[in-house]
Amino acid sequence: MSLEDELLDNMHIADPIDFKEYAFPLSFQFKIGTLANDFVAKDANGATIAYVRQKMFKFKEAIMVYAKEDKKDLLYKINADRILDWSANYAFTDQNGDNLGRVGRKGMRSLWKASYEIYDNDNQIEYKIGELNPWAKVGDALLCEIPLLGALTGYLFNPKYGLTSPDGELVAKMSKDPSFFGRKFTLEKLGDLEQGDSTRMILALMMMLLLERRRG
Repeated sequence: MSLEDELLDNMHIADPIDFKEYAFPLSFQFKIGTLANDFVAKDANGATIAYVRQKMFKFKEAIMVYAKEDKKDLLYKINADRILDWSANYAFTDQNGDNLGRVGRKGMRSLWKASYEIYDNDNQIEYKIGELNPWAKVGDALLCEIPLLGALTGYLFNPKYGLTSPDGELVAKMSKDPSFFGRKFTLEKLGDLEQGDSTRMILALMMMLLLERRRG
């Protein structure tokens, strides 16, 4: 058993969180200078609402969502259904192992424009995540190939993602903030969500950030 697995056995189980209770916009700040791919989520008042950590050296994506940076209180898990793949699905479970839905990456379509679908417990599409400025992805890829100028992509090409309902209503927007070394994203809520919907929405966006964060 690994050290990380031993820590999981000894951690507390936190109460589930309702993201509707927090003040928007939310911010997602990736840690800099660490081997782990992790970030902190905070509300508009600076209160920490989650600490997200990607388990290292796994053939399949395995994400742990904690209440705080001390990693004592586990809230949710996100697990991939296959080894790294453009069409992978990522299932959400709570601290009791109950299914909360999933987010699926839309295969080759995401090579040009990031595209994801969020499914509820009945396997019905609940929301879609799409890139609002796909040309930023093209500009980022081209500039990264140019020596020295590649460092400017963090200021020049910052992707934006929209979360829409099945009828096409834009209910939330995620934007990457300009920076050289930081990896900070801001989430604006544009419409009302039910409690279960808001949790799936945030978990799906967290997973998307881990997959898309190195752009821009």
